[in-house]
Amino acid sequence: MRYKDQQGRFLELSKNTLPQAGSIVLDFLLIPGQRIHIIGIGGSGMSAIARVLLETGYVISGSDEHSNAFTESLQADGATIFVGHDGPNVMGAEIVIASSAIPDSNVEIEAARAFKIPVLRRRDAISLITNNLRTIAISGTHGKTTTTALMTHVLMEAGLEPSYIIGGNLKNTGTNAGAGNGDYFVIEADEYQGMFLGLNPAVAIVTNIEFDHPDIFPTFDDVVDIFRQFVARLPEDGLLVACADNAAAFVMAQERQANMLPVVTYGVQTSIADWTATHITANLDGSTTFVVKQAGGRLGEVTVPLAGKHNVQNALAVIATARHLKIPFATITKALRNFAGTGRRSEIMGQAAGVTVISDYAHHPTAIQVNLEAWANRPGLNRLWAVWQPHTYNRLRALAPEFAASFQQAHQVLVTDVYSVRETVTPGLAPPDLVQMIQAAGQPHARYAGSLEQTAELLSEEVQRGDCVIIFSAGDAPKIGTMLLNALGAKK
Repeated sequence: MRYKDQQGRFLELSKNTLPQAGSIVLDFLLIPGQRIHIIGIGGSGMSAIARVLLETGYVISGSDEHSNAFTESLQADGATIFVGHDGPNVMGAEIVIASSAIPDSNVEIEAARAFKIPVLRRRDAISLITNNLRTIAISGTHGKTTTTALMTHVLMEAGLEPSYIIGGNLKNTGTNAGAGNGDYFVIEADEYQGMFLGLNPAVAIVTNIEFDHPDIFPTFDDVVDIFRQFVARLPEDGLLVACADNAAAFVMAQERQANMLPVVTYGVQTSIADWTATHITANLDGSTTFVVKQAGGRLGEVTVPLAGKHNVQNALAVIATARHLKIPFATITKALRNFAGTGRRSEIMGQAAGVTVISDYAHHPTAIQVNLEAWANRPGLNRLWAVWQPHTYNRLRALAPEFAASFQQAHQVLVTDVYSVRETVTPGLAPPDLVQMIQAAGQPHARYAGSLEQTAELLSEEVQRGDCVIIFSAGDAPKIGTMLLNALGAKK
């Protein structure tokens, strides 16, 4: 067994010894200099695994259909990247890790099996690289990425040197993952296909539980069940940190409390939570200031460079967890104040001609609604534009009424073409149909904007100084923001 110790040394163990705390156990199959090939390496989850393994001293190669910022960063740091899938890509690898989105019929998986190379899925790999570390797993339908990034940054600022995997780039480090020398592994715990069931967390944060991923979970009860299985993976002395503002998350907290197991709750909409926030103030620069209370007692004032009450909730989850880890409150508040943000989570892409352009990954009705509410309260706002790139027909089909009702805070709504991969178009859910549903739900200023290029052109003609444009997309619609900023800059 090979492992990385707290001093960053790579050591071998016999089967009869155990590594010290703070070590990243990789697997008894892994040996020094071993090459690991990752199929689907361009995805946020798989690129993060690649980053941790690369920084732990392994030779990494990987393939994806297209190159992107993740693959380019990995390649710059020594990984071998193949654009496109081809059987010879796996030659020389001793382990292959495949994304959950990669089918068994993939040519590289078939080649690996033909050459007797072990093939692991993402869930198996995550289990291996988090083994023997104190895992802080952040789960929830919304808020996972921001909360994971905040948690990682606080631990770093406290000098705890965590390893981490985040669903987007932590701007303070410039990457979405890293191998630290400390005892903690902070990870975004994704419910999709039960990925988080490969984790053994010491602390589990549940930000909220809502109906999502209808392709995997046919009903809301199915979603609740998978989260309940995740929480059950906590040991008896493990801590559940749950949002009391969300009914399903709070029920899980109550269930665990009923069994006399450790639980901490937080919230901004209820007085029954252990950790609460009051005097929430939206600042001119997009940050939010609030007062933190624990069990009704005032701890102090906190400012986070994030907009909206939902980000106050995320910060409270981190504060509660960090205090559980005995991190001083002053250290926490300083870290939150200098947090640089996370890519595509209320990310300000830029400003031009007095117009602010924001990119947000929101692709669920609640996420869209809370982000619009956050920016609608921004001082000095003229008009708030919501640009929505609908994401997958199965999600639209399951949540169409909720999507239609989520744009009330916007002054103007533009709907682009649907971002869909390997799906059959659902009748009645074309963009013009979605526009009609949004209008019928009480938002008369909704329009179909067409392609990304057409949307950017429309915006460049109509936006005014003081306007804020939020692009909601889990696909490629941030290109609209780039084109808009370029067009507005050229008008100067």
